[in-house]
Amino acid sequence: MKRILLLECSPHRQNACGSHLARRLIATRWPEAELLERDLVGEPLPPLGADYATALTGNAAFDAPGFACSETLIAELEACDCLIIVTPMHNFTVPAALKLWIDYVLRIHRSFAATPQGKVGLLQDRPTLVLVSAGGFYQGPRARQPDFLTAYLRHVLSTLGITEVAFVHLQGLAHGRDAIQAALDDAIPQLQRTTRFYFDSATEIAP
Repeated sequence: MKRILLLECSPHRQNACGSHLARRLIATRWPEAELLERDLVGEPLPPLGADYATALTGNAAFDAPGFACSETLIAELEACDCLIIVTPMHNFTVPAALKLWIDYVLRIHRSFAATPQGKVGLLQDRPTLVLVSAGGFYQGPRARQPDFLTAYLRHVLSTLGITEVAFVHLQGLAHGRDAIQAALDDAIPQLQRTTRFYFDSATEIAP
């Protein structure tokens, strides 16, 4: 593993449970990897404006000023060998900070093509891990709310051309300290199974 792009999407930033797990994973599995961190909350992206919309609908050149932010984000994604997304679930789906990143990166003629058969990704596939944190439960026997995040984000990534995607879920984090520890304890074997299958090392992650 040479380059890892880490997207931080939580208001808690590096204090989020998912962030701690992601950094433990990176330090254990790929200590020599080059890590590029994109803090979408601490350094929020500018809102989509008329300049971007005009460039998009006018089929402007990739180096048009309106595409500057989009090009930077797509270039970061293209340069990485592995993508790790640390995100909370907000109101059943992705938070606004991650949605804005998606809107910049998912761009017709640049990261996907529209064909008679549908949208086709133009980016190279790469191992991708999504660590999802939620205050409630949305999977398993304790689920009390729908999950629109997983299917949506998987579809977004596949539209870019990224299909080697694994999800690890940390649920029930709003139910107290014991629930947080239980979620972390459950996430470790998820990570061990997932990263052994999707990534390039079988090193165990310390509990």
